Amino acid sequence: MRKQTIRDIDWAGKRALVRVDFNVPQDESGAITDDTRIQAALPTLHYLLDNGAALVLMSHLGRPKGGADPKYSLRPIAEHLALLLGRPVQFVGETVGSEAENAAQALQPGDVLVIENTRFDPRETKNDPAMSAQLAKLGDLFVNDAFGSAHRAHASTTGVADYLPGVAGFLMQKELDYLGDALEDPQRPFVAILGGAKVSDKIPVIEALLEKVDAILIGGGMANTFLAAQGYATGKSLVEKEALDTARSLLEKGEGCIHLPVDLVVADAFAADAVREVVAVDAIPEGWMALDIGPASIAHFANRLAGAKTVVWNGPMGVFEMPAFATGTVAIAEILAGLSNATTVIGGGDSAAAVRQAGLDGKISHVSTGGGASLEFLEGKVLPGVAALKDR
Repeated sequence: MRKQTIRDIDWAGKRALVRVDFNVPQDESGAITDDTRIQAALPTLHYLLDNGAALVLMSHLGRPKGGADPKYSLRPIAEHLALLLGRPVQFVGETVGSEAENAAQALQPGDVLVIENTRFDPRETKNDPAMSAQLAKLGDLFVNDAFGSAHRAHASTTGVADYLPGVAGFLMQKELDYLGDALEDPQRPFVAILGGAKVSDKIPVIEALLEKVDAILIGGGMANTFLAAQGYATGKSLVEKEALDTARSLLEKGEGCIHLPVDLVVADAFAADAVREVVAVDAIPEGWMALDIGPASIAHFANRLAGAKTVVWNGPMGVFEMPAFATGTVAIAEILAGLSNATTVIGGGDSAAAVRQAGLDGKISHVSTGGGASLEFLEGKVLPGVAALKDR
């Protein structure tokens, strides 16, 4: 990795202003339902504390509209973090201002402070320099460990690095190492698996990957658009008509490289209890819709993955939230978990959720914490939150 990390700094007596990604799901009562992202930040936080730093932690949570919203307060996150760290965690109910500055100034080595949701201040998403300068008063050095927000140029992810030296935390380093190595120097064969609903979301990724991979396997709703572009009748399946020409052109460009499903699980309605059957791609009944890849497609994809040495996967193979249509996604996760000699990288989002749901995340080389960020990385884009950090 070409960026400085927390290992390059002497932290004794320093205040580390750390951008974490604590944007975690909560239920109606505010209880955290999945603390994976908080757990992922712990190695960085422990290292900084063990090396004499005090911590000021900042994160966004949800999409609050028009300022502060108690539903999206980081207070319950701070309370949960205290349990995970096994030490007190202070919370201050503002993001910037005198209260936050006084609390940060009073910190001693080993102390931890969480400031309020960065998106409660409308200047955050505008990358306002005045807010960045105020945030910078809270620390001596800036640590970005929020890969999931690295594709956004916000005050807390990029702007603050104009006022404080910025280095990468361990999670950021791990993300860049795995995704960077996969793209820059992959062991071959290199296979990409792409799914999800829309082709339009993945066009730049497919174009970028066609120049790098040995095979692209396409499933999920986006496969329907490619099948329609080949002239197949797709019933009531999700098809992006405006993307048909693009799909045709990608198929031409990727001839021999792009692999589509050969059979599908179709249903008579978009419902968990719908009547369903497996059909070949040229036999979708009128009025039915494709909601998963079929067993022959799983076998076809398994053959393409058999000797792979590097695999990147982004997007589910079907509507995996409904158990009846999760078979293809779970099967792909199981195939990757069994590739003991390959580097396997899951690009965040729904595919990461599916791997965790199947209990297989421990058998994957790296499960990314950033869906949008990993997609943009795969496109070859420079992520603003990474660009802002100090080079080695």
